Amino acid sequence: MPENRGRWSEFYLREDWWAVWLGLGIVIVSFLLYGAGHAETLVRFAVQPPKWSEAGKVGAHFAECWMWYLVLFGVFLAVFTGSAALMGHGPRTFVPGFAVIFAGSVVILVLSNSGFAQDYNLEAPLLALLVGLLVGNIVKMPDWLQTSLRTEYYIKTGIVLLGATLPLTLIASAGPIAFLQATIVSVTTWLTMYFTLTRVFKKSPQFAAVLGAAGSVCGVSASIAVGAAVKAKKEEIAVSISVVTIWAIVMIFFIPLASRGLGLPTAQAGAWVGTSEFADAAGFAAASAYAPAMPADLTEAVRADKAGAATDAQKKLLETRYRYDTENAIRAFTLMKVIGRDIWIGIWCFILSIVAVVYWEKKEGGGSGRVGAGVIWDRFPKFVLGFIAASILMTLIVKFYADPSAAAQKALKNGLIAPIKVLRTWTFVLTFLCIGLTTRFRDLTKFGAQPFYAFTIGVLVNVPLGYLLSVHLFGDFWLALR
Repeated sequence: MPENRGRWSEFYLREDWWAVWLGLGIVIVSFLLYGAGHAETLVRFAVQPPKWSEAGKVGAHFAECWMWYLVLFGVFLAVFTGSAALMGHGPRTFVPGFAVIFAGSVVILVLSNSGFAQDYNLEAPLLALLVGLLVGNIVKMPDWLQTSLRTEYYIKTGIVLLGATLPLTLIASAGPIAFLQATIVSVTTWLTMYFTLTRVFKKSPQFAAVLGAAGSVCGVSASIAVGAAVKAKKEEIAVSISVVTIWAIVMIFFIPLASRGLGLPTAQAGAWVGTSEFADAAGFAAASAYAPAMPADLTEAVRADKAGAATDAQKKLLETRYRYDTENAIRAFTLMKVIGRDIWIGIWCFILSIVAVVYWEKKEGGGSGRVGAGVIWDRFPKFVLGFIAASILMTLIVKFYADPSAAAQKALKNGLIAPIKVLRTWTFVLTFLCIGLTTRFRDLTKFGAQPFYAFTIGVLVNVPLGYLLSVHLFGDFWLALR
């Protein structure tokens, strides 16, 4: 019995599983409300500030919708506090901390919808990161706030919700290509960082394995998972997380700017972000911030179409408009990062745990020569399963619940999918605000330069390789994504 309790306890003691339960719970409850004829209530619950250029519009919005913000806060607070308590985080500190970051998220959403922010593509997640970094590096965070800064929990919940906005058919068709591209970049980047750190800087293979996984797969999650699999030292895991945080922040700005300079369509840019960004949260910020300028002839065709005066040639040209839709960048990023690279967390853990036991630890006199068969499951990112389940569920709803008429599909999109997207945005804003508040630039520089140099060499391989794969080798595939 104790063994069974221990085995089942992971379903309520791990953030991965709570992200799955919460994400799928939101999708199911949303569908039940929509199916019962309460689509308007669902839309009101998924409240967000409007786009504005005059402060009066914001004031009128909050005068009308303040109660729904309290309802949303109450639901989020109850769910996150309850689950955090089960995972061992005290409600006494979680509640006031979450109230602060929720209030901060409201302010950030208001600012991100201003005319200024829209003109400069300062999307809410990116603005949350910038505000968090500014505050976090000026003001010392109080201890009571730390409990609520659950970055991994919020981002994983958001990724599960992201699955509900991606149809299963798209995952099925793009998944193999995404995994192939991810395999190329993951193996190449890991080998580069591993051999640089072990052969050039003479560091331990365990440390090199952790740093390589952080750069080739998914920063923080990979550092922790692979570190546990190979029994790396705590300080080595901490260094890996610190270094990957630096480069993840840099790539939030670099890849969108480079993509815009190269004039890349959104899907190719999103695939590049998914291939070369070093963290899920940072990648979403980069993808959501990318909005390339449309060609002059397409811009004119859009204007003519709105006026009802588009020519046949312009109508034909309008069919390529999807290439400039930011949501396409998010789709491509998600397919590459979640379906492609994140799966490699489990694969690397399985492979490297075997290597560590039968070679590294044996060489050091501590290996048994055996590795448990459940390693790959223990280290596999469970929120990926939630992402796929949410996609399957929403695909079935779209296919069997609503008839294929344009009116029914539009009603489903506006009454069910759009509110889920809004709730997804809330989770990502919470995530990036937490990242900013917990990132101290001073702390990132105290571990010495060698790990940073090794990671940088990996970046110099990873980023150009990601561009070549996303734009040239598989460019036509991503270009057709919609």
